[in-house]
Amino acid sequence: QDVVEEPVINEEYKIWKKNAPFLYDLVMTHALECPSLTAQWLPDVTRRERFHVQLPNDDVQVDASHYDSDKGECGGFGSVSGKIEIEIKISHEREVNRACSMPQNPYPSGECNPDLCLRGHQKECYGLSWNPNLSGHLLSASDDHTICLWDISAVPKEGKVVDAKTIFTGPTAVVEDVSWHLLHESLFGSVADDQKLMIWDTRSNNTSKPSHSVDAHTAEVNCLSFNPYSEFILATGSADKTVALWDLRNLKLKLHSFESHKDEIFQVQWSPHNETILASSGTDRRLNVWDLSKIGEQSPEDAEDGPPELLRIHITFCTLLHGALINTDHLVV
Repeated sequence: QDVVEEPVINEEYKIWKKNAPFLYDLVMTHALECPSLTAQWLPDVTRRERFHVQLPNDDVQVDASHYDSDKGECGGFGSVSGKIEIEIKISHEREVNRACSMPQNPYPSGECNPDLCLRGHQKECYGLSWNPNLSGHLLSASDDHTICLWDISAVPKEGKVVDAKTIFTGPTAVVEDVSWHLLHESLFGSVADDQKLMIWDTRSNNTSKPSHSVDAHTAEVNCLSFNPYSEFILATGSADKTVALWDLRNLKLKLHSFESHKDEIFQVQWSPHNETILASSGTDRRLNVWDLSKIGEQSPEDAEDGPPELLRIHITFCTLLHGALINTDHLVV
């Protein structure tokens, strides 16, 4: 199958490269030494506000690689600068499946060794989520069918190994992803290979039974994301090639099913800039951007171009797109 797909990928790449200058204001690529399963934007550093006065000079030549303060853009097609540089390397004993920065302290110290070792799972983990409302509270989802909750803020300074504060045992299969609710500090959701979406409340003493459980998809559920604007809305992505939209007030009824992907979906993420914009990505090498406000009926002619809520498709050229990242500080659609 890989041999058959390679010519298709190469042909798509040629078409994309030819049209990229018309599709994007900026494109940067960077080759890694090894395949990466994870990436994350870090927030901008807050700096003191400054004001500058510049006088024009007709002799100055325009360099596309320099920052354009009017457009807020950096780099350009054909420029030699703009290369991604490694600032800090942190050693890890084994393969890294997921890297996730704590929102209350997102920048690493630059030290080469881990500060703490969190102990609780029997198998590897892929899902991680820091609580945006409670500093130091971390959730992890594992192949051992469990979810662990840690509180690293309560760890003694001399401690290096931290045991899980709570272990949730409700799922009956591999737990693919976990996510804290963005507005309620005690609520979180999990999805697993048992095709279920589960909503948990850490205030409950029952760690084996979620507050809500629903059969979300017809195949493994790989990811979920809570809407940052609406406390009731969330989305899930599945191996059944669909993204599902849910309302926490009535999980018995699926609000909508987004259909356009040709293979498994491994990540969904809401835009932090627009309540109705949602992105999804997976093994079909497509990053789809959806607009909930466009959901509705369409003519047969328009249907040939895809569903009305499909805002844009970004094509990638890796064999597996593990994640799509929306910069939280800059609006990019």
